[in-house]
Amino acid sequence: MDASRDSFLQYLQFEKRLSSHTILAYSSDLDQFYSFLLTTYSIKNISEINHTAVRSWIVELMDKKISPRSVNRKITTLKTFYKFLLRQTIVKENPMLKIISPKTSKRLPVFIEKDNMNVLIDNVDFGEDVDGVRNKLIIELFYATGIRLSELINLKQANVDFYACQFKVMGKRNKERILPFNNELKNSIRNYISQKVDLPNEFLFEMKNGKKMYEKLVYRLVNNYLSLVTTIDKKSPHVLRHTFATHMLNNGADLNAIKELLGHANLSATQVYTHNTVEKLKNIHKQAHPKG
Repeated sequence: MDASRDSFLQYLQFEKRLSSHTILAYSSDLDQFYSFLLTTYSIKNISEINHTAVRSWIVELMDKKISPRSVNRKITTLKTFYKFLLRQTIVKENPMLKIISPKTSKRLPVFIEKDNMNVLIDNVDFGEDVDGVRNKLIIELFYATGIRLSELINLKQANVDFYACQFKVMGKRNKERILPFNNELKNSIRNYISQKVDLPNEFLFEMKNGKKMYEKLVYRLVNNYLSLVTTIDKKSPHVLRHTFATHMLNNGADLNAIKELLGHANLSATQVYTHNTVEKLKNIHKQAHPKG
């Protein structure tokens, strides 16, 4: 089974061009599945796996109080895996055809309120040294453009077009897109670049050793600064991406435009932000209406 697993992960990496995080998740799911099969059924050959064994694994996950959302992700892993195995004629039957995913409740994207974002950007003291200027610019870029964490750390300085006020990013599955920025952000970027003159200047955000910033550092910076203005549990770069989309929608931006800016493959992924707007209207109605 290990050979099939390795071939599948290589397919995800080199043909599907999925991110390292996604591939790691697929790998972990398959390892857990294989371990269950070996322990429970002593199955070592992939052709011996049937829908009963898969269902047993799902039941065990649910018994362990794994959330339906996480269980569904693992089911998606297996569905993708078996499509690959069928194409490669490694198996003749697909046990996933008889598997029904558990229902999940819709989870609204978490975002920061507009007033709190204004306090963070306008009133918090980031410092005037190169690190402080960099940290504030990171927050501003996430909020102003909806850029992903992986896109931000891989953003090359050469891809920043100051004349057109836009930069080019490489999104999921190597899809390029253009993100615009305003004059205020342009001045912030220029200010930061002018202060990091001793660095190689390949990537926009670099460490003192010249290497690009790593994800955990950016995550930690964002978490620390968001802690100054909000008490929500999640304080991540992705929350700033949610905040960008929600605030854009609340201020009348077209949903299709937000889809393009976020780099979503289809509109359904963007429509989740409309639920935040609806919930906001419900709360306003409840508080303001005499019969609310």
